Amino acid sequence: MSLQSWLQNSWLVQHATSPEEIANLLAISDRDLAACQVKELPADWRFAIAYNAGLQAATAALAAAGYRATRDNHHYRVIQSLEFTTAPGRKFIDTFDGFRKKRNFSNYDLAGSVSDKEADEMLKLAISLRAEVEKWIRAIHPKLLGS
Repeated sequence: MSLQSWLQNSWLVQHATSPEEIANLLAISDRDLAACQVKELPADWRFAIAYNAGLQAATAALAAAGYRATRDNHHYRVIQSLEFTTAPGRKFIDTFDGFRKKRNFSNYDLAGSVSDKEADEMLKLAISLRAEVEKWIRAIHPKLLGS
């Protein structure tokens, strides 16, 4: 599989990004990384905000590669696309996908189902991903980042 085969399967659409879009996606990730560290927030909210920080970073990587995920299974596709962008390894992607499922359960089925430990783990993953995405874009698509 490749991003090109995902395009052929209609899981992605081609997307011409810009330095402004990448900057905005990374700024959202940065905003959420700061917001999810407010300890007064419930763990499930901190988790959801950290999850969004990671998702926006992964979205920036996918956009830099020239694609956007379709609406169907959007979060899943964005997370799985990391295999073809920053390539953090299967364990990282599977962990992030597990957090996607946890976030869905917490948001839609059961409030208070996220522990402080899980919120902290999601934060660590998002911080790592945000850094790796910027490093990858700088190495592969440097014109999409400012100096």
